[in-house]
Amino acid sequence: MNTKRITQFGLFLATALVLSYLESLLPVMVAVPGFKIGLANIVTMLFVYEYGIREAFGFMIVRVVLSGFLFSGIAGIVYSLAGGVCCIFVMALTRKIPFCSVLGVSMMGAVSHNFGQILIAWFVMDNAHILYYFPALCIAGLTTGLVIGVLSNTLMKVLHPFL
Repeated sequence: MNTKRITQFGLFLATALVLSYLESLLPVMVAVPGFKIGLANIVTMLFVYEYGIREAFGFMIVRVVLSGFLFSGIAGIVYSLAGGVCCIFVMALTRKIPFCSVLGVSMMGAVSHNFGQILIAWFVMDNAHILYYFPALCIAGLTTGLVIGVLSNTLMKVLHPFL
């Protein structure tokens, strides 16, 4: 990693942590427990498209661990890592589909993130009834994935010349 890349990584990480903090201050306005917009995922999407999947995966790990220690604790880290690993894996596959746009990649990533989290919840709670919650999470994931995708796509167009 060269100096420019390290500096960009630090700036992106700081931005993602600030977005996570700001999001933690927002009141929950929907009846879906655990619902978050996922503003920090805008930065992860930028990493996926500007630096590639490997770098995005490393960024996600560092972001989730730091954000977890700062804002949510060990349980938050476990759930976020499970969701993040699923998300990056699915985004890597989805990016290879020629007709899939940034919006599609973001939406698939959001749904797969929810899938990873529901799997961990099922394991932790040892209760398959938690899976009934997944359709609501899919709708939430598609919605937030669309919002994050639009914001990410707009930012990529603006920031691309500088990266």
